[in-house]
Amino acid sequence: MTRVVVTGMGAVAPNGNGLHDFVANTLAGKVGIKKISKFDATPTGITVAGEVDNFDPKEVVGKKSARRMDLYSQYAVQTAVEALKMAGINADNTRAEDLGVIYGSGIGGLTTIQEQIIKMHEKGPKRVSPMFVPMAIANMAAGNIAIRANAQNICTSIVTACASGTNSIGEAFRQVKEGRAQVMIAGGAEASVNEIGIAGFAALNALSTATDPLKASKPFDRDRNGFVLGEGAGALILESLEHAEKRGAKILGEVVGYGATGDAYHITAPDPDGKGAARAMQEAIDEANIKPAEVDYINAHGTATHANDSGEALAINHVFGKDNSVLVSSTKGMTGHLLGAAGAIEAVITVAALEKGKLPMNIGCDHQDEECPVNLVNKENQDAPEAKYALSNSFGFGGHNAVLAFRKWG
Repeated sequence: MTRVVVTGMGAVAPNGNGLHDFVANTLAGKVGIKKISKFDATPTGITVAGEVDNFDPKEVVGKKSARRMDLYSQYAVQTAVEALKMAGINADNTRAEDLGVIYGSGIGGLTTIQEQIIKMHEKGPKRVSPMFVPMAIANMAAGNIAIRANAQNICTSIVTACASGTNSIGEAFRQVKEGRAQVMIAGGAEASVNEIGIAGFAALNALSTATDPLKASKPFDRDRNGFVLGEGAGALILESLEHAEKRGAKILGEVVGYGATGDAYHITAPDPDGKGAARAMQEAIDEANIKPAEVDYINAHGTATHANDSGEALAINHVFGKDNSVLVSSTKGMTGHLLGAAGAIEAVITVAALEKGKLPMNIGCDHQDEECPVNLVNKENQDAPEAKYALSNSFGFGGHNAVLAFRKWG
C-alpha cells in the first residue's frame, strides 16, 4: 500500500486566521473565545463563542465568488488555497485527474438558511435568492474547492456531525493509500455562530452558559458545563509519498492510520462506556502497525460536556491501560467546538505539534475531574521533541467515532 504524507495545511480558527497564527497561538495557549459580536445573543442565555477575527473573503476567495458562497464555504476555500500554496501543488506537477477533494461540514450554510427563511416569511417566496440552495447545501465547500483547484478526481463531502472533518481526512487518506488518487484536499468547515445555531444548541442544554470567555470552555475540568460554539475551517493536503518525493515537496508529517466506528447508542449522547471510541482508536493504532504504548499524544475530542469527557477518558484508559503515560489535551479550550470543522483544525495542530516537538496545552482545566483520569498537557510537559506518534479524536452526534493516527516525519 502507498504511504500517505501531509505536504500542506491551512486554517481559519477563532484563535488564528491563517496557519501560522493558528499554530503559534494554539501552542502558546491563546484563547480565541470571546463575547458574541455577530448578533445580540442575550435572549438565548449564551454570551460567548469562538468567532473568527479579521476574516475578509475578498482577500483570498474574491469579492465576486464570495457573494455566491455561504461563510462556511468561504472559510473552506481560504484554507484549501493556503494548503495548496504551502504544498506547491499546481497544474505543472499534478494532473487534474489525480487531484481530489473530500471536504465536510456538519451543517453547511446555516447562516444562508436562516437569512432566506426570514426573507421568505417577511417578503414571500418570490424573494428567496436563486443562490439559496447552492449556498446552503453541505457539499458545496467541496464543490467550490474542486472548481478553484481544478480537482477532477473524487469530489465529495462527508456529514457526520462533529466527526465530519476527521472522517473526511480519513477517507481522503484511504483514497491515496489505495492508489485511487495521488493528491487529496481534505478537511472541514463550519459557520454556525448565528441566531439559530446558538439557539438550537442552547435548547439542547449543550452550551456553556459561562460569561467569562477564559472560563467558558473547560475540557476535563470538574466544573465543565457545556461546550462553546466555534467557527472556522481546516485543510490538509494528503499526497502519496512517491508523488511528493518526485516533485521535491517538503513533508510535514505522515498519516498512518484511521479508525471509524458507530456507537449505535443515542442520537446526541455518546456511549458512556466509550466502547465505540475505544474501538476507533484501536483501529487507527492497528492500521499504523504500532502498539498503544508507542503513541505519545492524543488530541482529544474533549468538548467540555460531562458525558463526552468522562466517556473519552474511559475509552483512552481502555485502550492504553490505567497506568498509561500518553499525554492528552483538548484544544477546544482555546477554540471552542467547531462542529464539522473541529477534527480538521485539530488534525492541523496535531501534525504541527509533532513537527515542532511541542504539544498544545489543555487550556481551561483548573481542577481535573476524577472521572477523567488522563495525563493532561501543561506548561511543564508540553515540550516533546521525541514525540513520534499521535492520535486525533472526533466524536459526533449520531454516534460517529473517527480517529486519525499521525507519525512525525524524519
